[in-house]
Amino acid sequence: MSTAHPRTAQPSHPTHRADAPASSSLTGLGSQIRLYGRLTRRAVIIWTLSILVLVPASIVAMEDVYPDQNTLDARAMLLDNPSAVMMTGPYFAADHYTFWAMVANELFLYILLPAAIMSILLITRLTRAEEEAGRLEMTRALATGRLAAPAAALIIVGLANLALGLAVAVGTIATGGAVPDSLALGLGTTLTGMVFAAIAAVTAQLTEHAGTASGMALGVLAIAFMVRGIGDVMDRQGSWLSWFSPLAWAQQTRVYVDLRWWPLLVSLGVTVVLLVLAGALSRRRDVGAGLRAAAAGPGTAAAALLRPGGLGRRLLSSTMLAWGIGLLFFAIAFGSLASSLDDFVAETPELTAWAPVSLDDLTGSFSAFVLTMLALGPIALAVSGMLRLRTEELAGRLAGVLLAGTSRTSVTASWAVVVLMETAVMMVLLGLGTGLGVWAATDETRWIGELTAGSLVYLPAIALYGAIALFLYGLSVRATGLAWLLVVYSTLVTVLGDMLGLPDWAKDLSPLQHVPMVPSEDLEAAPLVLMGAAAVVLAGAGLLLLRRRDLAAG
Repeated sequence: MSTAHPRTAQPSHPTHRADAPASSSLTGLGSQIRLYGRLTRRAVIIWTLSILVLVPASIVAMEDVYPDQNTLDARAMLLDNPSAVMMTGPYFAADHYTFWAMVANELFLYILLPAAIMSILLITRLTRAEEEAGRLEMTRALATGRLAAPAAALIIVGLANLALGLAVAVGTIATGGAVPDSLALGLGTTLTGMVFAAIAAVTAQLTEHAGTASGMALGVLAIAFMVRGIGDVMDRQGSWLSWFSPLAWAQQTRVYVDLRWWPLLVSLGVTVVLLVLAGALSRRRDVGAGLRAAAAGPGTAAAALLRPGGLGRRLLSSTMLAWGIGLLFFAIAFGSLASSLDDFVAETPELTAWAPVSLDDLTGSFSAFVLTMLALGPIALAVSGMLRLRTEELAGRLAGVLLAGTSRTSVTASWAVVVLMETAVMMVLLGLGTGLGVWAATDETRWIGELTAGSLVYLPAIALYGAIALFLYGLSVRATGLAWLLVVYSTLVTVLGDMLGLPDWAKDLSPLQHVPMVPSEDLEAAPLVLMGAAAVVLAGAGLLLLRRRDLAAG
């Protein structure tokens, strides 16, 4: 047997892309775009189609409710209420309130918010989450430029926002909106989404955890909402304070009233500045690390963390608290609108065609309807809280907990109890907030107790949504996303069901439709008992199914 001399041995041919160094900082950009597009295509399609359907549907429904100038004038009266301005936007065209001015004043904000949320979630998913999971480091080990991954993330999020803006423009033009104003509405949506994408790109540099990065960016969104609201209350057409909110820049284009394009330059300029800042910050840290180092944990776990449900409380409570505070402000603001109801309904009797309010008990039925809409918040958080288990499982962290000797069913059951308890507390606080708002509007203290007690009837429905998510999680990690379909459908039924003229059988598919509208209606125990029993059965089935599948199995 002979061996080759080291000096004469021929080098083997490269078998891995990493053997060829990246020729530029953007090498591999095309591959990264294809990868990130594949990872996010489903979410982008769902966001875009939802906007494409909901925007024109909302406009058509508004046309049915406000068919003439008298009803529009009555609607304009409601915007004299500071709470209405806080919840919608600046009050343009006060002297002659047109239908499309109403669209701009009252619908635009609720187009901008989904664009901002989508952008935050996508950018953190494609940047910080990739680093946290270690996938970015593997990608960088190949012949991939340093800027290829973040550039691909920005391109994908930019395309997603363009798709969203195009959906808004198409939806408004199709329903009769002026073309230039509709295009400005779509462009404002796109640029506002990019502002918050850039904000998320900055927060992704500050911390090493994707959840913290997205939470910080969503916190900025909440602050922007409050700043804009307070600024618009100070001056109905927008005060100096309003201009400190990215949400106000798009609204100040005054679409369908007095179109001006220049406020969008503010959104564009701030986006560029924030992206440059994010790039500069990224050069000051290592891959996988954040500028702010995570605090070292204690040497031993706290007693509360070791108790059943301790892990769930540790991971979920901060998010629940933040959203609970935000929803509480919404509840108080919605409740205070009761001060304008009598005049509004007198001028707009069509209100009963799209909202379940009774002229015999106007305040009570309106308050019950507000509670139903607010219940969507705890429902979404219950589903999100249960599906967080999927994230922990796929990231491999749940396996570490199980290695300590705790069973999966025990962890999941205690986790579900934490989710249910925290969302139940949140729902009661929303009832209290609504009661405080109605009390402030009517000077009747009885509403505080009645609406706080009335919030309890929503707990079986919240438990049912959470149990469905648990059942799907036990069935397969791939099936968990289906839980959101029921939440989205219930939101559509609650907000637009009557306006869209959905048949009763279609509306009854939403569990919320079976919750009695207390305090305006008598309490019916039967549907609540049935939903509670169904929640118990589905949760038990989910736990049994969980025992039959492997970790991260489909």
